[in-house]
Amino acid sequence: MDIKAIDVKKLREITNAGMMDCKKALLEADGDFENAKVLLREKGQSTADSKSGRTTAQGIALIKVEADNSVILEVNCETDFAAKDNLFHQFVNNIAKLILENNLDNIDQLNQQSFEEFENIEEYRRFIISKLGENITIRRFQRIKVDGQIGSYVHGTKIASLVVIDANDAELAKDIAMHVAASKPEYISASDIPEEIVTEETRVLTLQAEEEDKPQEIIEKIVQGKLRKQFNQITLTGQEFVKDPDMTIDQLLAQKNASVNSFIRYEVGEGIEIEAVNFADEVKAQVDAIK
Repeated sequence: MDIKAIDVKKLREITNAGMMDCKKALLEADGDFENAKVLLREKGQSTADSKSGRTTAQGIALIKVEADNSVILEVNCETDFAAKDNLFHQFVNNIAKLILENNLDNIDQLNQQSFEEFENIEEYRRFIISKLGENITIRRFQRIKVDGQIGSYVHGTKIASLVVIDANDAELAKDIAMHVAASKPEYISASDIPEEIVTEETRVLTLQAEEEDKPQEIIEKIVQGKLRKQFNQITLTGQEFVKDPDMTIDQLLAQKNASVNSFIRYEVGEGIEIEAVNFADEVKAQVDAIK
């Protein structure tokens, strides 16, 4: 069957598939556009299935803020090259927009949404995989209904932080969001540290002091001093302000008569184990696969 270039072009505009894929689909479908679209979608799903087990430790951390609603989102891919692709950026932005427009709070709710010609987000994700040739995962997101002043900061596309404070001070909120991105606090203040962590750290530091034959009467003071130092390093209010190390965040907040309600920090790929691959072995495996 003779497939006209104008028909291939039309199918490509509809599906965003490659020219050769469109031509093959039209040939297989005897020129029927609807059947060709189904064939292209099935091809994309097959490609996505073949890549589903690959580790995705690169990607984008994104923040979108609209009025009193905001979302922080991480979407992953396999390589930094794909993370810079316009199609990938478009996908991430569309996901963030869907979350805000529909007030979604978890991945299950997100997956039930339709988008343009796609029946659900899983179908949309598979389509992007077929275009980029890499596995893609929507790793996590958190939507925040803002009750206070929100501050956000994104470092490149890899680190994103959101902060909500109880004062009407946009500059302060942004400064603290920047600090969170840079300093990686785990808790707002020492009172937020779980009791089991405090108990275990106290036990370990007490044993260390006893092994050093410290006098019993000063062991408690030594332990409390070390605890305070350790907890200052992991709590937002205890850390030195990145823009002015002469003051802590606690002092900055007191100066501004403000407090932090909450904060979230995402860093692309944090906590994901990456399998070490020998480059020579990887090339050899690829060569052997095509023999």
